[in-house]
Amino acid sequence: MVKSLRILLTLALAALLLPACTRKQGPTPSDNPMGSRNAGLGGDIIPSMDTTGWTPDLEVRGTSSMGDGYYTDSTGKQWRMVEGLLPSVYFGFDSASIAGSERGKLQQAADQLMQNPGNKILIEGHCDWYGTAEYNLALGDRRALSASDYLVTLGVSPSRIETLSKGSLEATSGLSKSDSSQDRRADLIILE
Repeated sequence: MVKSLRILLTLALAALLLPACTRKQGPTPSDNPMGSRNAGLGGDIIPSMDTTGWTPDLEVRGTSSMGDGYYTDSTGKQWRMVEGLLPSVYFGFDSASIAGSERGKLQQAADQLMQNPGNKILIEGHCDWYGTAEYNLALGDRRALSASDYLVTLGVSPSRIETLSKGSLEATSGLSKSDSSQDRRADLIILE
């Protein structure tokens, strides 16, 4: 009898709660006349690229009022970018592991930094066009951090290393996986 009552109460409770789980909620009204994916949360979470409200000392990271070829590091210091001095480190598809054949390139970067103690290095992680933009930004970050970690094991101070993920922003879309291998890389850029 008690067992039957327990089963009956469980079924009654399920019958009451189940319809509540299947009800669809209508869209939340928005104050934004243009609409927003983030409507109902107090406006856009991700602001537009309108920079009119910025104070003069704020800049997008990695850019400068000095023009192309300069980089603003995490401390706010301006550096001149020297590209092409060091070779890029290439990665396998969907990987952030540094192949044995690529480690010599990072040794070359470490040697360059040891010979020039006033310089830093910027490691830009890149991806091919496969995957979502969010996934590729994360993979580009893992590639840059993997190269950074390897440089630290070679004796480079972490304070001399900057990392930046470009994800698939500069990738050539539509290529096969083998043809897009040039996009799976970490660019090593000297900052002086």
